[in-house]
Amino acid sequence: MIGNIIGAVAGNQAAKHIQGIDGTGGAVLGVVATTVLRRLGPVGLVAAAVGGYALKRYAERRRTKQPASAAFESSLNTMAPPV
Repeated sequence: MIGNIIGAVAGNQAAKHIQGIDGTGGAVLGVVATTVLRRLGPVGLVAAAVGGYALKRYAERRRTKQPASAAFESSLNTMAPPV
């Protein structure tokens, strides 16, 4: 029961940062997320953490609107001394 309350509060706070989801929807998503993670166990928790990190990186990359190859090439150019 306490886990559901904590999930609802966390979902409500996360909804403030996500466009298109209100506080109630975030609370419901938080409760559902805690239930799903509890059923998946430790492997599901690790998978959710890795998926969340990948989604964060994708969102940041999309926000900057710079292709991945251009970012990689620019980092190579700054690290290598001119020849």
